[in-house]
Amino acid sequence: MSGQKTVTPSAEGILASAKAAKTRGLPPLEKWNPPFCGDLDMHIRRDGTWFYQGTPIGRPELVKLFSTILWREGDDYFLVTPVEKVGITVEDAPFVAVDFEAEGSGTDQLLRFVTNLQDEALAGPDHPIRVVRDPETGEPSPYVLIRRNLEALIDRKSFYRLVDIGAHHDSWFGLWSGGEFFGIIPSDELPGGS
Repeated sequence: MSGQKTVTPSAEGILASAKAAKTRGLPPLEKWNPPFCGDLDMHIRRDGTWFYQGTPIGRPELVKLFSTILWREGDDYFLVTPVEKVGITVEDAPFVAVDFEAEGSGTDQLLRFVTNLQDEALAGPDHPIRVVRDPETGEPSPYVLIRRNLEALIDRKSFYRLVDIGAHHDSWFGLWSGGEFFGIIPSDELPGGS
């Protein structure tokens, strides 16, 4: 025995620590280096619903608080407080971009996304858009970086709206935002090709 006290992670304990560490804006997770305390029976579905012990978390303010302490390392996700770090499961992306506003046009276009948790991100060099295509079906999964290295899956209705305002550039069909072009699909792969 190492003499260390074994702690079983719980949502309640993480919540209490998160509330105690709450500051204006996002907590400085990158400055914290707590010990890993194990995995928590919490997961985020592809549709953005958060579950704890198999039950949806029904209080939006709790989900928002948990989201402020969400951290990603590689393909792994954690809830991090100054005193503990617990693993959670994320099916796809931790957020869903449920809407966007477009201002301007062409290379001057700006796309402002809003997530299911009311986070906002202006697509551009600091918040890139990327599209992953399923190798078997070709089905696109579009994402936008929201904060740190946490992405939002862009929902289907928003993606269709984005395609409507897309443009061709350097043999790609895609989107301009913040002075940067984000390719969605090679132009020659579009139905009817370009």
